[in-house]
Amino acid sequence: MTRCATSLVVVAALCAGGGSAVQPQPVRTAAVTQADKTVTIDGEDYPNPLRLHSGAAVTTAAEWENTRRAELLADFRENVYGQSLPAPTAQTFDVATTDFPAVTRKIITITVTGPEGTGSFDVKLFVPKTGAKPRGTFLMIDHRGEVGDDPDRSSGIAPVSTITEAGYAFAAFDAGEVAPDDSGSYRSAMIDLFHPADQELPADAGRAISAWSWGASRAMDYLQTDPDIDPTKVAVIGHSRSGKAALWAGAQDTRFAVAIPNNSGSTGTKLARRGDGGVGAETVARINGSFPHWFPQTYKAYNDRVDSLPVDQHELVALMAPRRVVVASATDDANADPEGEFLAYVAAAQVYELYGLGDTGLPSTSWRPPTDEGFRGPAMSYHLRSGGHGLTGADWDIYLNGDLFSR
Repeated sequence: MTRCATSLVVVAALCAGGGSAVQPQPVRTAAVTQADKTVTIDGEDYPNPLRLHSGAAVTTAAEWENTRRAELLADFRENVYGQSLPAPTAQTFDVATTDFPAVTRKIITITVTGPEGTGSFDVKLFVPKTGAKPRGTFLMIDHRGEVGDDPDRSSGIAPVSTITEAGYAFAAFDAGEVAPDDSGSYRSAMIDLFHPADQELPADAGRAISAWSWGASRAMDYLQTDPDIDPTKVAVIGHSRSGKAALWAGAQDTRFAVAIPNNSGSTGTKLARRGDGGVGAETVARINGSFPHWFPQTYKAYNDRVDSLPVDQHELVALMAPRRVVVASATDDANADPEGEFLAYVAAAQVYELYGLGDTGLPSTSWRPPTDEGFRGPAMSYHLRSGGHGLTGADWDIYLNGDLFSR
C-alpha cells in the first residue's frame, strides 16, 4: 500500500475507456468542528456525529460507545434502513465439506426459524490448505450470483482462486436467497418468517438491503463456530447495492473486523445531502423510485427533503470505528458520486480520532486524491480506481495487499 508524503492539489488522470484527460477539478475540502451541532463538509452543514441528542459534545471513546453509537443506529434504523429482522428463534448449520488439492470447500445450509415459519439459505466457504488458519476471511454479499461451487474459478467480482492463493478464506451467500431483489417477491425468503405474509410491513421495517445485512450476520454466526476460521478477522464486502448492505452490516454488527463498501454510492458511502453532486449521481428520491423494495417507507418521506434527515452517510462510515472501514470509489462512476464518497470518508475521521486512529492515510483531505493507489491509515483505508462502476481485479489487489486485519 502506498501513502504519499506530499499534498497533491489537482491531477489529470486518463479515462479508462477513451484515454482522454480528465479536466482538473476544483479543490473540495471536508472540514469538521466537534464543538458545533453541525459539521461543514464541502461548504455545507451536515449532522455532527459527535453531538448527542441532548446537545452535549462527545469527547471520549467511552461516550461514543456507550451512548452516541446507539443514538445513531436508532436514527438510521428509524429513518433510512429500517428496523432489522430479529435474531432467529432457532438456527442450525448443516455443513457439506469437499476437499480439493489446495482448498477445502464447505457449503453451509443455514436454517432459521422465526415466528412465522422456517427457511434456509446457503453460504459457500473456501478455505486454503496452508497448514495454518487463513490470514483473514472475506464474506461477500453476492447479489449477482457470481460465486459458484468451483474453487478454481476466478472473476473480477469474486476471484476465489486469487483470494485463497493469497492465504485468505472466502465466503459468500446469494443475496437473493435471503431477499429476492424484486419489488414483488423480496419478502418471500426470510422477511416473511418474521412478519405475517398477509399483512403490510410496518413503515419502518427493513426491506431488502436490511435483510441482506441481516443475512451477513447469520453467516457470521456460523463463521464464529468454524475451527478453520479466525472469527476476529472477518471482513464483510459488497459491491454497489451489496456495498450498501455490507456497510450497514458492519455498522450494526461489531463482530465484523472490516467493512468494505465497494462503489456503494447513494445510501452507501455517498453523502445524501449532496443530491446529484453536480454529476448526475443517484439521489435519495431516485433510488427510492427505482428500487422501492430496498428501503422502508420512512426513508421515502425524505425523497424531496434530504436536509431534514437526522443523519447522513459520514456518520454511517463512522459507526465502524474503531474497526477498519475501506471506502472504494472509481473515477468514472458518476452515478455513485466518488467525490461524495470521499468526503464522507474524510468526515468520519473525527470519530476515529477519539481512539487515536484518525489518520486516513491520505496525502491530503482535498479532492481529488491520486488514483489507483491504496491509502491506509491505522484503521481507515481508501482508494480511487481508474474506470467505471465495478469490483475488479485492481480493487482486489488492493484489498489482498492492504493488510486489512491489522492496525
